[in-house]
Amino acid sequence: MKLKLWLRKPVLVLLFLTVLAPIVLYTDKLTTFSSFEFIQEPSALSLNRDVRPLNLLPEELSETLKEPLGDVHVEDLSRSVEHVDGESSRRIRQLNEESKGIETIVLSQEDNPIKQVTQGRNRVESVENKENLKVKVAELPQHSSSATKSETKPEAQKPGKREPAKTKSDKPNEHVIVDNRVRYLKDQLIRARVYLSLTATRTNAQFSRELRTRVKEVQRALGDATKDTDLPKGTYDKLKAMDQTLAKGKQIQDDCTAVVKKLRAIIHSTEEQARVHQKQALFLTHLTAKTVPKGLHCLPLRLSTEYYSLNSSSQQFPNQEKLDDPNLFHYALFSDNVLATAVVVNSTVTNAKDPSKHVFHIVTDKLNYAAMRMWFLSNPPGKATIQVQNIDEFTWLNASYSPVLKQLASRNMIDYYFKTHKGSESDSNLKFRNPKYLSMMNHLRFYLPEIFPKLRKVVFLDDDIVVQKDLSGLWSIDLKGKVNGAVETCGENFHRFDRYLNFSNPIIAKNFDPRACGWAYGMNVFDLEEWKKQNITDVYHSWQNLNHDRQLWKLGTLPPGLITFWKRVYALEKSWHVLGLGYNPSVSQKEIERAAVVHYNGNLKPWLEIGIPKFRGYWNKYVDYDQAYLRDCNLSP
Repeated sequence: MKLKLWLRKPVLVLLFLTVLAPIVLYTDKLTTFSSFEFIQEPSALSLNRDVRPLNLLPEELSETLKEPLGDVHVEDLSRSVEHVDGESSRRIRQLNEESKGIETIVLSQEDNPIKQVTQGRNRVESVENKENLKVKVAELPQHSSSATKSETKPEAQKPGKREPAKTKSDKPNEHVIVDNRVRYLKDQLIRARVYLSLTATRTNAQFSRELRTRVKEVQRALGDATKDTDLPKGTYDKLKAMDQTLAKGKQIQDDCTAVVKKLRAIIHSTEEQARVHQKQALFLTHLTAKTVPKGLHCLPLRLSTEYYSLNSSSQQFPNQEKLDDPNLFHYALFSDNVLATAVVVNSTVTNAKDPSKHVFHIVTDKLNYAAMRMWFLSNPPGKATIQVQNIDEFTWLNASYSPVLKQLASRNMIDYYFKTHKGSESDSNLKFRNPKYLSMMNHLRFYLPEIFPKLRKVVFLDDDIVVQKDLSGLWSIDLKGKVNGAVETCGENFHRFDRYLNFSNPIIAKNFDPRACGWAYGMNVFDLEEWKKQNITDVYHSWQNLNHDRQLWKLGTLPPGLITFWKRVYALEKSWHVLGLGYNPSVSQKEIERAAVVHYNGNLKPWLEIGIPKFRGYWNKYVDYDQAYLRDCNLSP
């Protein structure tokens, strides 16, 4: 028992020494080491300027990361990433390694997946990477966005406040390509056709079958799609499968010369097809312009039926005593289109300050005479005066008096218009081959003093115009001894004399300047007293006789008008008459709104389906589609 007690004491002493000896021996080293090597409390550290940013970043990580609002544009994101310097890249990588839940993103210039997308190395890869890019941007720490914003807008940055970076582009002209994949699929089909036409591919039956299968798959997927959203699901899988097959074809076909020749042949064939289609489109456009829509054909039939059911007293217009009053505002309008004429009259009266002073003299052919009268009897133009005449009742207008009437009735002229099988001549003069030129009504503008012998001044209006302002100011314009007041159209080269006249003919070359400025029919002020003094009608007849074989000019009324009124035209302000709404979609809206008269000259008339849609509203504004006759003929905007 005593032995056990004696052994216990030495054991306790040894244990005591074992515990205290290390403490005593290493106390000084521990104190010195802990002072420099261990961090007791992060908040107690006094950070220098170099370390301060690294202490601020973890505080942002403690907050929940939020996905950026709005769309993320790849171009702006790539640009902001490129501005991050090497030090920022190092800090972000260090921060991402410390945070477990955030995916590492390498932002170096050499290995940047975002930049690879924006550079467009492969169009298909760019489409797919854009989807993945939005996910990665949502995981990007707010430090990179803040750093980018601090570089682009340093004045907006305030101490202690951080705002999320704007990822959406502020560039006004930026637009997103919506048919990127559709274009790539079409490119694949072209490449596939090239491979199928090469000898190396045709000798490889297995590859040829595979490629044909891929072509059918892509064609079915593409269909009639015009943008990527039109493509069905699974299109991308077919696209990748086609890429893989084309890659095999590239390995099989190593003859680059043959590929280049085939591509050149395809380009040449495509250009030829484009020329053929353009020629067909031109022909169809002219054909459409010549035809009468079903509704416009129905309208005069219905009106004529109603007119002949009226008694003779109901067929007369009121205020006929105003027809020869030279103190009123008289308009000459020659047309066989009832609805177009109605728009001209309605728009003029609507914008007139005093409609009771406006008189409209309408001349039409015998086929539309009853319909034209019935329209204005059932739709009187307010207080304005209407006169409708039949050109066939002008007994003074015959072949012995008018050389143009004799020419229009000749067999040679009729063949020129209707026999269009003469090869290239037919194509080059297609725009002149319109049967409207066979109508004498188109040439009545050269006989105004004979039609209105008691009037001093007349405003001539075409049936394809719309009046937007009061025109009474035209009668107060002093034409300074000129006969024709018109708006000049020399702003473009094709509106000069050499465009309309044959200056290879010595008669034309001797009398006219090829660079002289042209002018427009459609809205013209004619001084009939000066017309008679200068004997304009005889001038017109003499030039028509010289052009019996169409060697001076082709056809139409503008070329003889340019010749007849040579040095007799007074230039009006351009705002009186704006042209081009029947062929030029680029006419500015500001110019149209400022114009007194807008003119749908060209084939794209507003009452035809081929009319320019954005200009049709100016014409439809003056058509009452609720009118009974229009409803019966199914005429609608």
